[in-house]
Amino acid sequence: MTAVVTRQPETEPPEPQRTEWPRGSNLRALMSGRRNSVLLLGVLVAWVIVGTIMHGTHTLEIGGADQIGIQNWLGDRANDIQLASSQNFFIQVTHGISDGLNSLILWLQHLISTPAFPRPYPHVGFLGVVVIAWLFTAITAGWRMSILTVACFLAFALLGFWEESMDLLIVTLLAVAISVIVGIPMAILMARNKTARAIVTPVLDVMQTLPSFTYLLPLSLLFEIGPAAAVICTVIYSLPPVMRIASHGLLNVNPATVEATNSMGQTSWQRLRKVDLPMAKRTIIVGINQTTMAALSMATIAAFINGPGLGQPVVRALNALRVGDAFVPGLCIVLMAIMMDRVTTAASQHSENLARGQARNIAELRGRLLIAGAVITTVCVYLGANYTWAAKPPSSSAGTWLANRVQEVIDWISKHWSGATSTISDKFTTIFLNKVEYVVAGSPWFVTGAAILAIAFLLGGRRAFIAALVCVAGLRWLGLWNGAMVTLTATLVATVFVMILAVVFGVWMGRSPRADQVIRPFLDAGQTLPPFVYLIPTLALFGPTRFTAIVAAVAYAAPAAIKIVADGIKAVSATTVEAAESAGALRIQIITKVQIPMARSAFTVAANQGLLYVLSMVVIGGLVGAGALGYDVVAGFKQLPLQGRGLAAGFSIVLLGVMLDRITTYTAQRGAKKAVES
Repeated sequence: MTAVVTRQPETEPPEPQRTEWPRGSNLRALMSGRRNSVLLLGVLVAWVIVGTIMHGTHTLEIGGADQIGIQNWLGDRANDIQLASSQNFFIQVTHGISDGLNSLILWLQHLISTPAFPRPYPHVGFLGVVVIAWLFTAITAGWRMSILTVACFLAFALLGFWEESMDLLIVTLLAVAISVIVGIPMAILMARNKTARAIVTPVLDVMQTLPSFTYLLPLSLLFEIGPAAAVICTVIYSLPPVMRIASHGLLNVNPATVEATNSMGQTSWQRLRKVDLPMAKRTIIVGINQTTMAALSMATIAAFINGPGLGQPVVRALNALRVGDAFVPGLCIVLMAIMMDRVTTAASQHSENLARGQARNIAELRGRLLIAGAVITTVCVYLGANYTWAAKPPSSSAGTWLANRVQEVIDWISKHWSGATSTISDKFTTIFLNKVEYVVAGSPWFVTGAAILAIAFLLGGRRAFIAALVCVAGLRWLGLWNGAMVTLTATLVATVFVMILAVVFGVWMGRSPRADQVIRPFLDAGQTLPPFVYLIPTLALFGPTRFTAIVAAVAYAAPAAIKIVADGIKAVSATTVEAAESAGALRIQIITKVQIPMARSAFTVAANQGLLYVLSMVVIGGLVGAGALGYDVVAGFKQLPLQGRGLAAGFSIVLLGVMLDRITTYTAQRGAKKAVES
């Protein structure tokens, strides 16, 4: 490329270049940012120094079975709730709902999963269930997805977990159905009414901030331990996605189309039925997809409160540290997650294709195929209900064989690799994790609390400070300060590694379309897996340690953070990047001085999501040696005397989640405001 040089006339000497200094609001923003950075560093240094000097004093650490006043009070209230079922009207209502749901779930189980006495098999036998699933998937998502569904159902049977898989499917689909029935009308209300949207949105924010573990114990007190409580917990956890995404779709219907329908004199109901819902249909199905995946994740965790399904054999195996026994039901969970994700995603595209219309002969052919499918399904349901060979799932030792082979591999790894994996775990724990915990959890509670408040104020301003103050006070009051700080340490450490992965892979994907095409499918698959699944391979490699929970948390949280960073890098103006390239900037300079600074808000959002995902996983890591709050929650499920401590631990997790979310959210908002001002 030939450069064109323009010369100044000889009579006019070239004007010397001058340095442009930032003025006005730019200068103030620059100085404010530097001052906050210096103050933030000063807070961290002071925290380390004071914490080291006063280490081990006023840490508020209590014994594993000890409880303080507020925890005893919570335990007493839990006992009161359990004893007041015949006197308290509210408890009678919740128990009535529980009884109704339990009856419905039992009826569905007798229909497709468990024997209906005196019958040795369910009313709809194995063959009938598989063919019904095949036809339903073919209608809603296309024939290709119906083949995937049949393959997964056959795998559930051949691996020996047919009944548990169907139970998990019942809880998940029932929760999704309730979420859709409640969520779609609420989404319509949010789209039509600004006041409703302003009231409901903060509630959804809080619901999505809370780790899934925290729903279990309080709701099990109200709805009793069992399938009904599992469904209620799953509904609460999975409701926000469909409400948010559906309301977003309804709000973004083409305004020109809406104006045209209004000019034709349509009523509000007619516009909703004939315009808004059809045009937002694909977005609504995407919301149902997200709700389905959230429901599957929560229904698996609900095994802690005796929720039926694949979660129970996974929990039993993890408690016994039998990775091979956990692998096979974990594989079934993975297959179910992939199946449900692909089917609901394909249903979105399938509905759009149908909405565009088809040629008459294709439509007629499709109608004939559906009629033939309905006839085949009816015949298979009849056979499954009346003949043993069609009613029982195929017997196979594949699951036992696979579990034994996996356990043999795990035993071999433990024998030959235990030195290497133990060294990695021990070195990381000694060199890094223990030192961070030494400061965060080993400092006096008022030192750590003051440091958290100062950091919140410097990063997120006054609103972040107020939110952190409320949460810090709540953590102190609940009496599990030390356990909360241990959990916070693991969360912060894991988030650091999540963000390292997000920067490396996110920037790479944002700059390289080819890398994005290769890596993104793996990230999508990673986001479909319930958190339990990540514990199995990490437990196999590193055994029951805090390091195991951190590795699982990083693996669980990294896909979401990487995708957010990649999308943020992609969104940087191509013109700006080209200008930097034409100015002779190197690739590393473009990344560090142009793309990353301009995508700063994406990095903050990635940190926010990474923190919340990590916190959720670190708590579940209490099963594999993470200890702290996660262990206290699990102990509250298993031991009645520790129920109050378990409730306090659950509320402490909520406060940690809210505090981390508010600090990162207000930091992002503050950064965006400064970017606009500058």
